[in-house]
Amino acid sequence: MTLTGDRTLVRAVDQAWARKVADLLAEPPARRGAPEQLSPGRTEEVIATGAAAYGRTVARAVADIRAGLLEKAVVSRKVPLPAEPRVDFSETYLAGSRANTPALLPDGPRRVPGGRIQSRDRPGGRRGRTCEHPAARGPRARGTDPVENERRRAELLADPKEIHEHAVSVRLTWEEMEAVCRLGSLAVEEFMAVRARGSVQHLASRVTGALRPGAGPWDAFASLFPAITATGVSRRDALRALARHEPGPRGLYGGAVFRGSTGGALDAALVLRTLIGAGDGVWLRAGAGVTAQSSPEREIEETCEKRRSVAPYLRFAEDRPGTR
Repeated sequence: MTLTGDRTLVRAVDQAWARKVADLLAEPPARRGAPEQLSPGRTEEVIATGAAAYGRTVARAVADIRAGLLEKAVVSRKVPLPAEPRVDFSETYLAGSRANTPALLPDGPRRVPGGRIQSRDRPGGRRGRTCEHPAARGPRARGTDPVENERRRAELLADPKEIHEHAVSVRLTWEEMEAVCRLGSLAVEEFMAVRARGSVQHLASRVTGALRPGAGPWDAFASLFPAITATGVSRRDALRALARHEPGPRGLYGGAVFRGSTGGALDAALVLRTLIGAGDGVWLRAGAGVTAQSSPEREIEETCEKRRSVAPYLRFAEDRPGTR
């Protein structure tokens, strides 16, 4: 099912299932009170959970980088949410969607931020496959004050650490796409633009190319995932560092969700700052790119900035006691 503005597109394996889904969508919503939400102060407490431990993890990653074990690691931190009150995923998704903020629901994505790969037929002209992969790094906070947003935008564009980190990501994306694209077809169609995404603004670039003969969307996917913007440089060394320093496996975070068509197209999105539910657990997760120039304080703040794209839209089941 795809929600696009005022339309809902339903796809199913057969007409019977398509009708069932359409009938469910046509049912009037059940009447119920407004879901609970966290106060601004409690939201900030959730966002800041685990900051000290994360700072120590960043320091260990910086030590590895300065020792020459790798160039960059994208270190993440996980914030488990309390079992009570129970998170209402549907209401959280609706609240986030109204604010154009991504959210991830248990057992399936709805809106996922981050880099993505698109592989599809080129419209018109000579038929072939195209591959597109954006790279976004170096966030700064984005709020309601346009003057402050512009100040942070200028700061981002002048930050040597963020510019270097972003340029490295673009270079490595280019090298990964060279393995599956036709010689001479690669291009950086957008370089180091500043794009707003929820509570943050990013440096953003887009690399495109035509897939070489015999290569399909799965070849592009295997080349580009897990994305270096969620792992580090080199990817293999970064994954080893993350296994040493992060407490436990990431699960879906840093992986991908994708949509394919019977025509062979593939659209894969990177799972980054998200609300995730599995079993009885619910948590938020966000990461920051760590280089030799990183400071734990700044990387802590970056993860807080990213969590603010989700945490304010958390909604809780109305039949549970409040924790305001």
